[in-house]
Formats: sequence, C-alpha cells, structure tokens
Amino acid sequence: MNLKSGQKARKCFSGLDIKRQFSLLILFLIISALSIFPVAASAGQESQEKITTPEAFFGFQLGADQKIARWDKIVEYFNLLEKESPRIKVINMGPTTMGHPFLLVIISSPENLADLERIKEINRKISDPRQVPPEEIPLLISQGKAIVCQSMSLHADEIGGTQMSPELAYDLLSRNDAETLRILENVVFLLIPSFNPDGQIMVTDWYYKTLGTEYEGTSPPYLYHKYAGHDNNRDGDFLNLQESTYAARILYQEWKPQAYVDHHHMGSYGARLYVPPYCDPIRPYADPLLWRELSWFGGHIAYRLEEAGKTGIINDAMFPGWGHFGWHWITPFHNIVGMLTESASARIASPLFIQPDQLRAESLQFPAYEAQSNFPHPWEGGWWRLRDIVEQQKISAWAVLDLAARHRETLLYNAYLKAARQTERGASEKPRAFLIPAEQHDRLTAIKLVNTLLQSGIEIHRLTSELQIDGVIYPAGSFLVSLAQPKRGLIMNLLNRTLYPDNYWTRSRDGNPQRPYDLATHTMAEFMGVRVDPLDDLPEARLEPMSGPVKVSGQVRAGAAGYRLDGRLNDSFTAVSLLLDNKIQVLRADLKTEELNPGDFLIAQAPAQVLESIAARTGVDFQPLNSLPAEGTHRVRRLRVGLYQRYYTGNADEGWTRLLLEKFDLPYVTIMDADIKSGQLAKKIDLLILPADSTAMIMGEGQESSSRRRANYPPEYRSGLGQDGLDRLKEFINRGGVLVCLGAAGDFAVEKLGLRLRNVVVELDPKEFFCPGSTLKATIDNFNPLAYGLPEKALVLFFSSPAYEILPGNDSEKYRVVVRYAERELLQSGWLIGEQYLSKKAAMVEAAYGQGQVILIGLRAQHRAQTHGTFKLLFNTFIR
Repeated sequence: MNLKSGQKARKCFSGLDIKRQFSLLILFLIISALSIFPVAASAGQESQEKITTPEAFFGFQLGADQKIARWDKIVEYFNLLEKESPRIKVINMGPTTMGHPFLLVIISSPENLADLERIKEINRKISDPRQVPPEEIPLLISQGKAIVCQSMSLHADEIGGTQMSPELAYDLLSRNDAETLRILENVVFLLIPSFNPDGQIMVTDWYYKTLGTEYEGTSPPYLYHKYAGHDNNRDGDFLNLQESTYAARILYQEWKPQAYVDHHHMGSYGARLYVPPYCDPIRPYADPLLWRELSWFGGHIAYRLEEAGKTGIINDAMFPGWGHFGWHWITPFHNIVGMLTESASARIASPLFIQPDQLRAESLQFPAYEAQSNFPHPWEGGWWRLRDIVEQQKISAWAVLDLAARHRETLLYNAYLKAARQTERGASEKPRAFLIPAEQHDRLTAIKLVNTLLQSGIEIHRLTSELQIDGVIYPAGSFLVSLAQPKRGLIMNLLNRTLYPDNYWTRSRDGNPQRPYDLATHTMAEFMGVRVDPLDDLPEARLEPMSGPVKVSGQVRAGAAGYRLDGRLNDSFTAVSLLLDNKIQVLRADLKTEELNPGDFLIAQAPAQVLESIAARTGVDFQPLNSLPAEGTHRVRRLRVGLYQRYYTGNADEGWTRLLLEKFDLPYVTIMDADIKSGQLAKKIDLLILPADSTAMIMGEGQESSSRRRANYPPEYRSGLGQDGLDRLKEFINRGGVLVCLGAAGDFAVEKLGLRLRNVVVELDPKEFFCPGSTLKATIDNFNPLAYGLPEKALVLFFSSPAYEILPGNDSEKYRVVVRYAERELLQSGWLIGEQYLSKKAAMVEAAYGQGQVILIGLRAQHRAQTHGTFKLLFNTFIR
C-alpha cells in the first residue's frame, strides 16, 4: 500500500466503529493486493482462455476407462502447450531405440526459463562446491532454484504416469493460485513424460488391438522395450540403452537435480500406492542426510494423498533401500533424493474389481493387510481404475514440487552439505582413490569402464607419466579416480568390493534368507573383468583431468607374416567378424609361442584400407606378425547363429543378448518355435542360443507357463517347443548342430536331452545354499577353444545359475569342463551361503551329442550386456 492509499484509508475509516473499521480494512487490503498484481491476475485469465485442456485435445479425460493417449499424440500436445504458454520448454533429446522422440519438458516461470543456463551453472556449483569459496555458498543458494526431475512409465504397461503427465503440465501452466505460482517461481521442473516411448506405443497398440476381446487388459506378448523389456530400469549404471544415455545427461551431467521421482505400477492386490521412504536394508555409502530427505519427501507425499482422501497408501515398506542400480535406486549415490512411487495396477486401461478378501500384504515391513503406522488407512476393495492411478500419481508428483518450492533454500543447502561431506569422507577415509592401470587383460574394456564412469559424472584423472606405488608400476595413461569428490558413494559401489548384509533385515523370522530386490552386488569393475586397485593414500603424481571420453582408434602395422589380433580383446571378435564379411581369411592360434597366445587371430594378407577402417571402427590394433606357425593354427569359421525368442511378454535375457550381439556387430537371426518345428533349422543356422529361461517356459508346459498364460493370449502368441519341437531340436543337434544354453536354460538341456549332468544346487534349501546375484571366483581352462582369450582365474556372475557335476557313466569322455568354481573363499562381492556346494563344481560344460554339441554356460556370461569379463565365453561358441 503506498502513502496516498494510506491517507485515503484513514479518511474512510474515521467516524466508524471498531467492527466496521476492521471489516473495511480487510476489504481494502484485498483490493490493494489485487492492485499490486494486476498483470498476474490478467495473465492468469488470459492463460486459462488460451491453453488447450487435455480433455479437449485428446477427446476424453486421461485415465478414462478403456482409453489410452498414444505417444505421438502426447508429443503433439506438449508441442502445442509450448506454443500456448511461456511457462514450458519442450526439448527433443533425440530418437529412441526405435526412432521415436524422447522428450524432456521443462516447466517453470517465464523468467526462470529465460535464465536456465545461469540456474544450471548455480546448481552445478552447489552440487560440487570444491572450487567455490564457502562464503559464496549462501549467495548461490539465495539465487538458485530447486531442480526436480520426474519420469513416467519406464515400464510401458505401467501407463498411469505417462497418461497423467499432460494433466500435470496443464495444471502448472493454467493455474495461478499461490501454490502454483510458488512452484513456478522456486522450482525448475524437469518432466520426462515417457521414459520408454517405444514401449508406450507397443502397449497402446496392443491394448486397442485386444479391446473388446477376451484378451483385453493383457500386456503385449513381446518385450515392451526392443531389447530390455521390464529390465530397462536396470540400466542406470552401465547405460547400455539409448534412453538411458538421455537420462544420464539430464540427471548425472547437465542438471544434477536435488530430487528425482520415478513413477511406476505394482501388483493389483495389495496397497494402492507405495510412496517413500524405502525400508531396510539400505545400501552403504550414501550420505545419511539423504535417507532423512527421503522420509521428509515421503511424509509430505503421504500427507497430501491423505488430505485428498486417497486410501491404501503405504510407505517405509515393500521396497528396500538396497535395490538394483536403476534410476530411483542409483540417484541417491549421485546425492539426488531418488524416489519411487508404485501404484496398484488396473488391467492396463480396463477397470478391475477386487473383493476385500482378495487384498494381501505379506511383504517387507507389511506383514498383514490391516492398519499400521505406515499404512494407517487401508483401501477396502471395489473397482480399481486407471483414473484412480492418474489421480494419485498426480497428487504425488505435485506434492514433490510443492515441498521443493516451500523449502527451496533448505534443499539447495542440503545438496551443498551432501557434496561437501562426501568429499570430506573421500579425503579422510580409506580407500582414498582407485587406480585403473593402463595395462589390462582387455585394455579396450577398461576404457569402456572409464567412459561409462565419465557418463555418470565421475571425475577421473589420467597419469601423464609413470607412477610407482609399493613396487607396482603404473604406466602413463593409467586412470586415477579420487574419492574426494561428491560422488564418492557411487564410486565405492561401482569399484569396491561390496558385501550384502546378512542380518535381521535380510532374513525371515524362520531364518530363511530373503532375496534382494535384484542382484546382491553391482560392482561394475568385477562384472567387466577390469583390474582396479584401491589406494589408501592419494599418490603424488602428474595428472591431467579428463574432459571427455577416451577415443580409441587402432593402429595397423604389418609384420613379415602379416598381422595379429589380440584374442583377449572382446572387440577383436568384432574385427574378425568384419574381416569375414570382407571375405578375408582369418586363422586362430591354438598353441602358445613366444609371439602368440592361444586364441589370437592371424591375418596373412588383406587390403590396407579394409584393415585401417576396421581398426578405426573397433579400436583394435593390427599388430605385426613376424612368423606364421607351421602348426597349431586353424582357419576361423563364423557359425550361423540363431537366437531363440518366445512370447508370454518376452524374455529379457533374449533381448539383452540381441543387444550384445548387435553392439559387437556379430550377425544372428531370430528363431521362433515354428522355425524349430519345421525340421529345417539347419538350413538357417549352425548354432542355436537358448537364453536363460525355465524348462517349462521353453517347452510351453506346466501351470505357470501354459495354463494361466495361454488363457491370456491369442493362439498365435503362445509359445513352447512341445514334444514335436523338442524332437526336431534333437535331430538338429544330432546332425551336427550346436545348442548353447545360457543360465537356467541349461536345466532344459539336462532334463530333455538326457545329459549325464546334475545341477547340484537346484533342490537345496535356501538356508543351505543361497547366492543371489554375486561375483564368484572361478578357474578357466583357457586352452579350451571355448575359453580362448580369458584369464586362468576370473570373477563370474552367479545369478539363478546352475552348477554342474558330471555323473558317472560309460561316455564321460564326451564331457569337458570349461569353467569351474574355485575350491574355497569363492565370494568376491554379494552374498553366498553354502559355498561348499559350489566348490570346484562346473560353471560351464561342453558335451558331445550325436554329431553335434551342447554347451551349457551356467554362469551369467552376458548378463544385461554388462558382464564384459565373460563375453568371450559366448563369442567363442560361434567364432571358432
């Protein structure tokens, strides 16, 4: 109120009684307030008139029964909103795996959107304050904005988040109440409307294809991500998928938000919605303040849901703080408050009726479906609809923005504290650094490890001169990762030995171990077979900071007898495959000489331009070959590879194996049941890979794989070899074909092909034997052609894996063990109960079968395209 307004007020109020003076004062203050914000008020009215509502655009309320907005229309709507409102910026990050747009939608005040680069720079300094004088931090916090990222429907059949996002955006653009304006002023909201656009389109199209049929409400019969299916949220560390690289740019590199929420669905017959915090156990090395922030955000979300009358909300249960390294579980180690919501599912977009006595709990810290402190208001059953999911997820998403807006400065100060404290821990606690030697068994894989760490925003330095520590010489070009940096917790989990807890939180009341949510370890260096040395003290060394990924380009140097490729390099298999594409003869060494190791590839002659192109593409050096051995070599064959694919929502291990083969330019064809049953398989392929799967799923037998699932899918989308397919498969192998069984698919070969093998762990009680996703020590017969190029001792991933012994019989000579578990002290990282059952047992076996061969790779040699250290066990089966 200005001075003249005050004088007018005093004149108006004189001569009136106190009650009337008070009433007039209130009215005057309201009028004065409106006069202060005339632009905002008119802008709000104008905004309401101009902005198209979701219902008007899509033709139905989002979340309505039997309606789904398709991704192309959602993209169109967000582009329209950008034209209609100054509060939104739409960025197409690039094409998805299958070529659709991957959107980042930024919503904030027009002033903030005009100043994004400055806001981003302030946030960068707060989240890594090592180069910022402490006295400057308060000013940065006062000028900064809270950065919040939320992603939707990573799992494509969990459609609620993506259907909700246009409504959430519309509300933020059209509303002008105090709460909305506070969010827009104080928060930069990074919205990923769909983390999996390809899958969103698949699910939408499948839903409408089956709408009105008995198959309505089912998930697609194939993977709803081209390669990963449901596993696409297990890629926040290795970043193998195209969509993951976009998310990493947003979360790890460019924006580094204070808070991140990943909105999901879960099963239908329990709580209606899970919200933070996670329950126990928690993964080590995150800053303790982060776990408090999770409770803070989760409490506010739960409060806003309860305030809105939503029932069946649970927190601090079901989902532990030690999970896989997908997005919401890895972000805490980037000092981001990484959160998860999980809505009870409907039947995609079709409603589901649930009887009260069908509701169940029986989950972590949720022992019974009844009121408890973290579940005070149970849902009583009835119809459950997609619209219910949309509403509860929108309230949850809004609550996160609301808390960030109300406590902007606290959030920014917390971000500074976490970064500073983690840096201090890294400087004072042991180990203080990790050194990645330039000399490795597979140097190109070590470079891939370094480049992946860089994508995660980890600071790495490179030695510019030789360094000696305790008698160990590290050549120039080795990499130093100091732990005195904000992402110390992430580094420790990826590079250091990790042991899963065996305690109250990880065992049931009867003493049975409870399976971790995913693997028991995610030690990247161990998966990749890369040597990483922990250092208790930071060395005095000449270093240069790495400003970008290491770029590799191989050299071509001819010798008197031609060229040699190092058989230890995974990328040598790509080079050989490209050479064979160019009709160039390749030999392989079978004996060790002064110049060669078993498995090295030899090329007598080839056009220089072809070799230079392949070297540049793969990074593999064509080294000089001085003499060609008179014996102990053989000509390389590349077998024609088939990869078995089934329906029933697909098999993620098959998808990841496809991705791996494509990444290494190794050709294959997809094989379906009909191809096998035709009896003509040998005309297409020489070798068939069965991805990890149960015998029942491969055969199409049993209640779980057949009776229940077949009823949910049209006949043309039902899988299983059946007896006819099994007979044709036996004929294929007997006549010279090769069958490669990955992981649990080995049990199929043992049972159905009558192999003289026994899986020694399959029937053991969990109290006797338990090994959920752990790295174990193994010895490898690297003079066996199937193990060429591997070290004699290595770490392998055991995850739902068989372990074999060869049973006595008259044909034992037909079996050879390729990989065997160590005798004792097997566990490197993870959790192992009952190591005696694995001691010296076979992890990989080859068996002669008629004129053909069956190869059982029980360890997870190519798991999620992550276990680089054992890729060659698969590659050697068909490059031989």
